[in-house]
Amino acid sequence: QVQLVESGGGLVQPGGSLRLSCAASGSIFSINAMGWYRQARGKERELVARITSRDYRSYANSVKGRFTISRDNAKNTVDLQMNSLKPEDTAVYYCYCNARRVGDNSPNDYWGQGTQVTVSS
Repeated sequence: QVQLVESGGGLVQPGGSLRLSCAASGSIFSINAMGWYRQARGKERELVARITSRDYRSYANSVKGRFTISRDNAKNTVDLQMNSLKPEDTAVYYCYCNARRVGDNSPNDYWGQGTQVTVSS
């Protein structure tokens, strides 16, 4: 299996910042894309930001200019720097990766347990 462990969630006031981190471990042969999704209460899970192994980044329109995704391929980690946070950013944030395990012929998607981000005054 591939395990993803997130950290860095919490409560922050509007306009504040948080940094989420995620580390992948296990019998990993290679990781293609890594990223972050979020799910607010009563809503579907949505893509927040994604980064490929070649550092191509994509963002949801709602977070462009405020969030920055980065990745350390050597450490199998992905971070999400979130600035100018808004109440509508409140959600459970999930780390994601598309990875190929040692011995597998093709990659699969893996998910972390999620970390709560609450933006409120």
